[in-house]
Amino acid sequence: MQLEQTLKQAKCTFPFAHLGAQFQLSNSILTVTTWLPNADKVKVIDLASGKPIGSLKKVADSHLFRGEFKVKQAPLVYAFEVGNKQGQYQVIDPYQFQDQAYHAVHFIDHSAQNVYQQLGAQLVDLDLGLDAPIQATRFAVFAPNASAVSLIGEFNYWDGSCLPMQKTDIGYWVLVVPGIEAGAKYKYQIKDAAGNELPHKADPVGFYAEQYPSHTSVVYDHEQYQWQDKTWLKKANKDKYHQPMSIYELHLGSWKRPSHESGDRYLSYRELAESLIPYIKDMGYTHIELLPVSEFPFDGSWGYQPVGLFAPTSRFGSPDDFKFFVDQCHQNDIAVIIDWVPAHFPEDGHGLARFDGTHVYEYEDPRKGWHPDWNSCIYDFGKDTVRQFLVANALFWVDKYHIDGLRVDAVASMLYLDYSREEGEWIPNVDGGNHNYEAISLLQWMNTEVYQKFPYAMTIAEESTSFPKVSRPVSEGGLGFGFKWNMGWMHDSLHYIAKDPSYRRYHHNEITFSMVYAFDENFVLPISHDEVVHGKGSLLRKMPGDEWQQAANLRAYAGFMYAHPGKKLNFMGNEIGQAAEWNHDSSINWHLLEYPKHQGIQNLFRDLNKAYSKYPALYELDHSHEGFEWIDHGNAEQSILSVLRKSSGAKQKIYVLINFTPVPYENFKLGVQDEGAYQLILNSDDKKYWGSGYKTNKKMLAVSEPWNEQPYSVTVNLPPLASLFILFKG
Repeated sequence: MQLEQTLKQAKCTFPFAHLGAQFQLSNSILTVTTWLPNADKVKVIDLASGKPIGSLKKVADSHLFRGEFKVKQAPLVYAFEVGNKQGQYQVIDPYQFQDQAYHAVHFIDHSAQNVYQQLGAQLVDLDLGLDAPIQATRFAVFAPNASAVSLIGEFNYWDGSCLPMQKTDIGYWVLVVPGIEAGAKYKYQIKDAAGNELPHKADPVGFYAEQYPSHTSVVYDHEQYQWQDKTWLKKANKDKYHQPMSIYELHLGSWKRPSHESGDRYLSYRELAESLIPYIKDMGYTHIELLPVSEFPFDGSWGYQPVGLFAPTSRFGSPDDFKFFVDQCHQNDIAVIIDWVPAHFPEDGHGLARFDGTHVYEYEDPRKGWHPDWNSCIYDFGKDTVRQFLVANALFWVDKYHIDGLRVDAVASMLYLDYSREEGEWIPNVDGGNHNYEAISLLQWMNTEVYQKFPYAMTIAEESTSFPKVSRPVSEGGLGFGFKWNMGWMHDSLHYIAKDPSYRRYHHNEITFSMVYAFDENFVLPISHDEVVHGKGSLLRKMPGDEWQQAANLRAYAGFMYAHPGKKLNFMGNEIGQAAEWNHDSSINWHLLEYPKHQGIQNLFRDLNKAYSKYPALYELDHSHEGFEWIDHGNAEQSILSVLRKSSGAKQKIYVLINFTPVPYENFKLGVQDEGAYQLILNSDDKKYWGSGYKTNKKMLAVSEPWNEQPYSVTVNLPPLASLFILFKG
């Protein structure tokens, strides 16, 4: 095929071999070739001197222009002065920058971070000996089995014949284009191995993207935003285990909606910073966890079907706006965790699926590469380029957006080859088992990289099985996560609390069993979004009884959660006693706070958070046997639990007494370890929490009467469906 036809049909694989300038030193001949579909006349200008070198001629009445010139030396850099019916303009020829284009893939596989530092659309300054560097954007994309890739965008009217990219030996396609600045919209036009054109693809390493219908990638300058959180980063504690961690999980699109008058569908990142941060501070939460912010096409996926892993969703604003949001959180001493989804991705045409006509990112065999539950593609965890892509993305969020933690979604689906598959629908590993060794080693690598490069950050696994050592170091054979969600505690305790109090005596083991394995992992106790959707009902509506008992059960359960070892996580709405289950298309029912019941529940969560952060006994030894003792776990008949929480060296002791029935008890005896004074620091039945206000003692004095196998005891009036927190004063 002649060169003109190859270029016209956007099938040129090696444009640097045909376009640009070649200087023959032997005869001082400069040959310049260019393809300019919208040009009538083309003149070559030496940018160093500003003088014309000569004019190019059309080749065979095509859009190909070529010229040969006798010159003393090749120009440092040249431009084209292009004339057509609309007038004249000047453009610098991108095909004179082959070396600069190849810089995109120099040592690309030597470090995971090279992915986001070298691929995608990188703003570069070309220092070529002129008075000032030439500003350009370097593009690089991995499409190893494509026959041609073109850069398309507003700058060339989305014409795939204008800017063919160069294929490198290692499967990346590269090009440097001067004049393309931050804000430019672009995509890749890709031809498969047979020359068939695929749907236009967004940049897999794109840093900014438009919403439906274009899903266009946007060139973005990461150096533009000026961070103001140096103080936060300096004091960021590497040791998360002995610090309070009360996480408020939220979906940015439905936490609160704009007023109807605004006409906006969502609050922006900056508006959220203005309204959410004061709320988090007032409520005493230490962390927020955002449902996935990586760009995703379908609102109903809540972000768990991401396409643009390197771009914060533009639903709520620009990348700089998201940086501002995180920055403001840090300046207000709030840590930011994001949900991260490395397990799978959707089939949307502009995304990663069959990116170059082949399975570049996903397993080829559907028994490994297709997720039957979510109708999505599963990353090929054994492919080096995919592994580097995913690890790079984890590092990217901590590096570029100062994210404090990654909660990794659907870890179990990565670990098990037979996850949600019947016999015959999955491929065993080399040992005949169901563990995905490739995914296991990927997670170990990811965790190792995150903790080595950003020691103040943390990773949290949402892992729903008993896979061992999820939150243990890789050096000890673990996966290397910092924390793991305690799904067993969540399941058992919610099953228990949903029972009518009169039947709880028969299910007492469900509320105590979690302590059998409480210290096997570094657990977070989650009451997450998954528990309040799809017909499961809100947390309040899970509770049995009449209106008062439902609220009281919720309050007692909240007390149990904060008394139990492990960091805490509550989904938005739990803290106000949301009545309806979560709907991503609406807002939390904030109007409920007009009613005393919901005000009371909110008051309790606020006071629980503040007590949790105030008293080291409640958090310091969350992951150690030394921080917890049963006082009485066997009182099934009365459905009462009593526990002791201790700080390091038992310097502080807090006893928690929980009554899971509506029956109050006067002069209830509680065994304690020390003689002296005791003080009630929180009572979930208090009237300010919409409790009954059952009269109970605020202060107690231990007597030398052994009880619960303890040498001393105190007596307390125990309210119905209540949690009491009692501090040993000395």
